[in-house]
Amino acid sequence: MRSYAAVDLGASSGRVMVGRVGPDSLELAEAHRFANRPLRVPEGLRWDVLSLYAGVLDGLRAAGPVDSVGIDSWAVDYGLLDGDGALLGNPVHYRDTRTEGVAEKVWATVPAAELYAATGLQYAPFNTLYQLVAARGTRQFAHAERLLLIPDLLAYWLTGEQGTELTNASTTQLIDPRTRTWSSGLAARLGIDLELFAPLRQPGDPAGVLRPEVLEETGLTGPVPVTAVGSHDTASAVAAVPATGERFAYICTGTWSLAGLELAAPVLTEESRAANFTNELGLDGTVRYLRNIMGLWLLQECVRAWGDPDLGVLLREAAAVPALRSVVDAGDAAFLAPGRMPERIAEACRATGQPVPGTPGEITRCILDSLALAHRRAVEDAQRLAGHPVDVVHVVGGGTRNALLCQLTADACGLPVVAGPTEAAALGNVLVQARAHGMVGDRADLRGLLARTQPLTRYEPQGGTGRWREAQARLAAR
Repeated sequence: MRSYAAVDLGASSGRVMVGRVGPDSLELAEAHRFANRPLRVPEGLRWDVLSLYAGVLDGLRAAGPVDSVGIDSWAVDYGLLDGDGALLGNPVHYRDTRTEGVAEKVWATVPAAELYAATGLQYAPFNTLYQLVAARGTRQFAHAERLLLIPDLLAYWLTGEQGTELTNASTTQLIDPRTRTWSSGLAARLGIDLELFAPLRQPGDPAGVLRPEVLEETGLTGPVPVTAVGSHDTASAVAAVPATGERFAYICTGTWSLAGLELAAPVLTEESRAANFTNELGLDGTVRYLRNIMGLWLLQECVRAWGDPDLGVLLREAAAVPALRSVVDAGDAAFLAPGRMPERIAEACRATGQPVPGTPGEITRCILDSLALAHRRAVEDAQRLAGHPVDVVHVVGGGTRNALLCQLTADACGLPVVAGPTEAAALGNVLVQARAHGMVGDRADLRGLLARTQPLTRYEPQGGTGRWREAQARLAAR
């Protein structure tokens, strides 16, 4: 057995997990969990990255002796360093308003269709490309000598070495998914200096060793290597899908729902762009062909607005509400910003002439029905656009704890849902480290180990898909 520390950072919390891997065993335990609280300061919404780094150090101290460390986090955001390697201010949060109207400026130089054909990335107002254009002209950006995506920034502080991990780089909208390298022609047209980025790394590549100061701070005995993993948390989560073949769809559930397929090549058609699918890079030359859906953010914001009621009670109340009474578009950017989520959902239902949910149970049911419907649309569209039929949907991540959402997803898709593992990103992180150190074989072996060792729950579809087709048509008509 060997031990690997997985630093797994989400939009609302971070944790350091310890995975123990043997020839036919895989165990995961939480060493330390800490809050990730973005701060609104006069200049906008920012990540408290120093607090996150402190949480990482505390977690490594709690983890005890490990054979390697890997880091994954959310995508698109970055820190800027000056020529001495010092951080130039707290990283900007992707929900900050600075990118409003920026996409249109970019499209005036590189039309949206051409941009998609070059990078395969779906439109999202917070893509790194738009953030860089928004930052142009600021004093901070003028002094920047290096840009590091969030997991690469933390790895730099741990090791003193700089790199840009590929799966996360593919979310910047500056990578060509066919060549798996920077799209230098596109960057040049938009005036983006790719020299800002550190050299690309692949999952499994060495990323340095813990600095002596970090060893002293954490009580670890060196050398402790840091290993590049799928540093975009979705890349790590997809690596941990316990599939037994290729005919599967996945839904990575959490603050976001990311629903799609694992493919051998990108889909760069105009039809794919119109359907807002993205081509992000995954493990072993794969493409994560998926659509971003607002996810459990909708429910998280409502629960916060309601004063954090008991979630179990809320879900039981939701289960008693008639199905598909009211639905909203769970991919609508109107729900991106925080605040007033219950009222905004009610307003969206009112504006489309549907019954307006009033109680927390009714609003929760509206959210879960809407998410399941969005999952259905994404799985259905992905199969059609990629010409890749599936027999099963794997749900991984925090949403696996929500049995009602899993059953509704099975019902909506008309396909069995296999839910688990819950800690998919951390497990994928651990297994890529283990594979890099010779403890696990190829991707099929990795997934086989997950299927044998992790608790999974199967949900069979119930009631037919007719009412879901009707709800989908009703939503499309509005």
